[in-house]
Amino acid sequence: MLLLRTAALGRRGLAALRCPPAGCGASRLAATYVQGQSPEPRVREYFYYIDHQGQLFLDDTKLKNFVTCFKDKKFLVFFFSRLRPNQSGRYQEDFPFLSLCGRERNFVRCDDRPVVFTHLLQSPAGSPGVTAAGELLSYCGGAEKLSAPFRPEALYMHPASGRLYHPCSESEGRVGLVRSALAIELSPFFVYAEERGQSERPTHFLWGGQEHTLTNELAGCFPATEESGGQPGGPE
Repeated sequence: MLLLRTAALGRRGLAALRCPPAGCGASRLAATYVQGQSPEPRVREYFYYIDHQGQLFLDDTKLKNFVTCFKDKKFLVFFFSRLRPNQSGRYQEDFPFLSLCGRERNFVRCDDRPVVFTHLLQSPAGSPGVTAAGELLSYCGGAEKLSAPFRPEALYMHPASGRLYHPCSESEGRVGLVRSALAIELSPFFVYAEERGQSERPTHFLWGGQEHTLTNELAGCFPATEESGGQPGGPE
């Protein structure tokens, strides 16, 4: 992991943006760090940021775009497969997720959610929990190596922001954001109550020749203030 970071690292202190676990939206609280710092012998700490497109950056990268994000698939699979809630006692409020690599601590904050689903894939034969005809939602550049079984009935459209979400594993926060480009591709398949139109959240989703009743099971993962009018996260 060190070689992939070398060109992007800067030895400087930084006021980082907070990423609260509920929505991981950025609010302005300071956390001072230095990339590659060693708070104890043989331990190194690095700090990362995940944007609403699912792109991974060193947190102190000034210009965050496709050119400056990490793109190596093996690295991304390694990094995200070790992503867990930060219970280390360090930077927990500012960087609520942590990816451990031996004695290396990689602290992570995000624009919205750490898991951002970017592509819908046909599941390879033998994928766990998915039938041969099933589909996968892949996330954060890992293709089928970073994916979750697609559950059409579990798609959740946030009533305030309009953002689309889908379940992911408990260790990754339970809720994954669907990237806007993919959400636009899926949007024609939502069904709304006729008397209310698209002013309310959809009730069904048409997929695979079936009309799936939306469970809205992810609604409870958002604070009541977000449900009633706040917006979870947002582009920087």
